[in-house]
Amino acid sequence: MPYPSVDKLQRALAEDVFAHTNDKKKASGRALGTFVELVTFYTLCAWGFRNATAIERPAPEFANPEITHNVEFSIHPIVGTRTVTMAPLSLPLTSKKLYRSADPLSEGSKIREKQIYSRNGVMRNAAVVAECASGFTTSHIDHAGRDDCTVTLTDLLTAPFAIVECKRVGVEEGMRKGPQTIEKAKQGAYVARTVSSLQKFRLQSGKVQGVIDVGKGRLRTGEYDTLLRQVIDGIDPDELRHFILTVGVVSNHGNWFTSQNQNKELRVLAHSYDWLLFLTDSGLSQFIDELLIKPARELKPAKDAFLASYCARKTGNFFTKVKIDAQADQALKRYFQLHEGEIEAWFNVIAPEGGTLEQLRTDLKKLADKDWRRIRSP
Repeated sequence: MPYPSVDKLQRALAEDVFAHTNDKKKASGRALGTFVELVTFYTLCAWGFRNATAIERPAPEFANPEITHNVEFSIHPIVGTRTVTMAPLSLPLTSKKLYRSADPLSEGSKIREKQIYSRNGVMRNAAVVAECASGFTTSHIDHAGRDDCTVTLTDLLTAPFAIVECKRVGVEEGMRKGPQTIEKAKQGAYVARTVSSLQKFRLQSGKVQGVIDVGKGRLRTGEYDTLLRQVIDGIDPDELRHFILTVGVVSNHGNWFTSQNQNKELRVLAHSYDWLLFLTDSGLSQFIDELLIKPARELKPAKDAFLASYCARKTGNFFTKVKIDAQADQALKRYFQLHEGEIEAWFNVIAPEGGTLEQLRTDLKKLADKDWRRIRSP
C-alpha cells in the first residue's frame, strides 16, 4: 500500500496539491470524498449500469412523497434508449441543440435546458435533458471528438429500484472526536430506512424482521434477509412496485475504523442499508497513487483534469461525478473496465453478512431486467 493510512494520504495531498489553498487539510479531505464518489460511479459504469444511473436526484420517502432526499446515485428502470450523433459539432452542446437532431419529444415531455458538453471539453454525466409525468431522460456522451460526438439518450422511470450513497466518516487528523460523524451516519441511516416499502424492525431477541406493504392494507412479514431475497427474486408487482434496494459505500476518515474494527457510525449504517460496502484504505490509496503519485499511463488525461481543477489558477472544477473532462471520463471508463476484478477487491462487504460484490451486481441486474412498466402500472 503506497500510504499506510488515509490520514497520511490526506497529508500528502495537502502538501503536494493543495498547499496554495486557505485550508489545505479541508481541501484535501473534500478531494478524497470526490475520489470515493468517482470510484463508486465508474464501478457502476463497469457493471453496465451507466445508462440507468441518475446523479443527485430526489428519492421520495415510501408513502410520504412530499419529503424527498437527494442521493448521490439512483438506479432507475430503463423504458427507452437511442443514440444521437452530432456532426458537425457546434459547441457548447446543449439539450436544445441535441433534440434538434434527436427524435421528437413524446407528448407531455418538456426539454430541460442543460449544457451537456462545453467549449473547453467538459461534459456533464447523466444530464437530465427532458422530463415528463412518468419519468425523465438523461444524456451520456459515448464519444467526443473534435468535429463530432455521440450521445446516448435514456428514458427512465421516476422512481428508482436502487439507491447508492457514499459516506466518508471518521475523525480528522488532530481532532479528538468528530461531532459531525454520527450525524452523517444518522442522515444516511434515516434515508436508507424510509425510501423503500420493505422496512426493518428489530425483535426483542435482536433479530431483524422485515415488513412490506403489499397494498390494500395487507402486510407481509418475515426474517429480513429472507424477505429481501424473495422480493428481488420474485415477480409480484405488489411487492416490487415501491421496493428500493439501498446500498451504502463508506470510507475511512482519520484511520478511525476498519471493516473488522467497526465503530458506532459504521454499525449504524450497516444496520440500515441493505448492502454496506467498505472502500478500504488500500483501495483508495492505490487509486490515488495510480492517478496522481505514480500515474498509470492510461490515467494521464484524468490526472491532468484533476490537477487543472485544483491548481492555483483554476477556472472551474471538472473532475467530479457530475462535471468531468471528456478525455478524463474516457480514461476512467477504460481503467475501471480493464481492472474490474482488481478494483472489486478494494471493497469489503460489511452487510449483509457473507455477501459478495458478485451477489450485489447480480441482484442489481435482476432488478434492472424486470418488467417495470407492468410492475409500476396502476
